Amino acid sequence: MFRRHVPHQADAPILELCGVAVQYDSHQVLEDISFQLTTGERVALVGPNGAGKSTTMKMITGFLPPTSGTARIGGPDILEDPIQAKRLLGYLPENGPLYGEMTVLEFLNFIAEMRGYRSTVEKAARIATVTEICHLEDVGYQPIETLSKGYRQRVGIAQAVIHDPPYMIMDEPTDGLDPNQKHEVRDLISRMASDKVIILSTHILEEVEAICSRAVVISGGQLVADGTPDELKRKSSWHGAVTLTIHGQDTSGVKQALEGLVNSGSVETLESSTAGEACRYRVFPKPNQAVAADISELTRQKNWQVDELHIEQGRLDEVFRDLTKGQKEREVKI
Repeated sequence: MFRRHVPHQADAPILELCGVAVQYDSHQVLEDISFQLTTGERVALVGPNGAGKSTTMKMITGFLPPTSGTARIGGPDILEDPIQAKRLLGYLPENGPLYGEMTVLEFLNFIAEMRGYRSTVEKAARIATVTEICHLEDVGYQPIETLSKGYRQRVGIAQAVIHDPPYMIMDEPTDGLDPNQKHEVRDLISRMASDKVIILSTHILEEVEAICSRAVVISGGQLVADGTPDELKRKSSWHGAVTLTIHGQDTSGVKQALEGLVNSGSVETLESSTAGEACRYRVFPKPNQAVAADISELTRQKNWQVDELHIEQGRLDEVFRDLTKGQKEREVKI
């Protein structure tokens, strides 16, 4: 397991989980989960189905008390001062309930009142702000039940940010959306992120790379990794692998030369052209080594004609599988 230390200033807003454990009957769902987040971080909570992601979010938001440990939202403790802690949170649950018979503006007016806005001027200002942020101006008078799923998700985000909370919790915010809708929601999250702490639960690894500055991986109820997407990808066996196409050379001779490099771990011959004039190779480096510079120098010395050269950054899906490979057995037991 590897964890990332996040330095912070004493006065920086922090969302912190402290030794959180949750047990249902005899089943340990979460065990000793601890991490802290500061303003500007967009953090993905990642794990297989049943890993404990939604349970973690329910605990942070106060819907589910932990068996042990706690969460601090800024300063307030979610157990000792739940009302103040929840005032600082915006929450978008998975498949969040909305009142379909209400229009968008009626619903947001209701949420603004629930959040403590009593003045008509205040309410109107907050509703105008979130409808602009979430691009809801054109559907304000439509019943929510008539909206597309993408627009309903925007309404869900609007209600979560109507009180401008410094901490946002979002459970599967793009689940079930089409590619255009996903892009719109991801863009919205990115635009909100500069002055907030945002935690989003997802099983879509593409989303982690697209909008998150950090990923916390949970498997079997335990925190198994915590780092930036790039830090996680460096744990992949694909990190630093080089794919190249060489034109007009003997295939066996090229492969032998590539295998002879000091930092070369293994070499695959991928494909050759019909006429045998070009061939693609993939070279994996030895663990914790780099091979790209060696290959570049070799091609120069051999005067090979290189039509393509690509360096892999690493693959999150491989790292995810390695970190969570014991999860299936745990789910069967539970």
